Amino acid sequence: MKNALISISILLFLSCNQPQKQGDELKDTINAKPSEKTEEPLLLKHANQDDSYTKKSNSKENHLSKHYIQTDSLIIHTEIGETVRFSKKDINEIINNHPEFFNDIPIHPNWSYNKYVNGVDFGSEVGQDDYYLLYAYFLKQKNGSKKYASQRMRLINIYSSINSLFQKFQYGGTYFGHQHIRILGYAEYAIYIMPKEGELIDKKYNINQQKALYIKSLRQLIKDENQFDFDTPPKEKSERLKGLHQIVDELDKLITNLFYLRQAQEFQYTNYQYY
Repeated sequence: MKNALISISILLFLSCNQPQKQGDELKDTINAKPSEKTEEPLLLKHANQDDSYTKKSNSKENHLSKHYIQTDSLIIHTEIGETVRFSKKDINEIINNHPEFFNDIPIHPNWSYNKYVNGVDFGSEVGQDDYYLLYAYFLKQKNGSKKYASQRMRLINIYSSINSLFQKFQYGGTYFGHQHIRILGYAEYAIYIMPKEGELIDKKYNINQQKALYIKSLRQLIKDENQFDFDTPPKEKSERLKGLHQIVDELDKLITNLFYLRQAQEFQYTNYQYY
């Protein structure tokens, strides 16, 4: 009896350790639970990711390629007399890296610069000038280059007059030189938000009194600043004051409606706060 039990135990041991048949392996793989499935091979996973990235890149390139220039360079002639040239390679690379220039709904150039510039391509002060210049150039295509030429020029002159006034208060400075170029971006955004023909304008009242108060505030500022002008020789002060008031006279002529008045006020109070 003892020998019989030993024989049975040996047979059971051998059957448990016998290699699984190939058919059984296939059956187990098919019937495996989701958690038991083998992970996707690493090489195949990377291949799928690369393919997905390529598709995204191609999609982006196809989306922006219609904006590429085909000539050797892009030459931009601005309303302020500046002429800037970008090579074909540089401008097409900029187009690839900054699709925000072609957004359906553009945002203010200050917000656009702060949101989309990472400090590599337009990180310097001069680089920021170029960004605003290109912002204006591309948005002008959307707004209509010729259609709003007179309004654009008026806005640029309004902003430039304010910039010039405060530049004289401060006896110059690099800030005002950079503003001279960035004004192009500000003006083009103003054209974009400007009420167009046929659009309902809620407020059509006479602006004479508001405008008079604004102009008066600038003349008062000239008077107040003159009290602290210790750099101009006494004999030259009258000539300096005359030049400052001439700038305000020009602003008075340029501001002809409520939109231009609000743009002048916003531009001044946003960009020229000092104490």
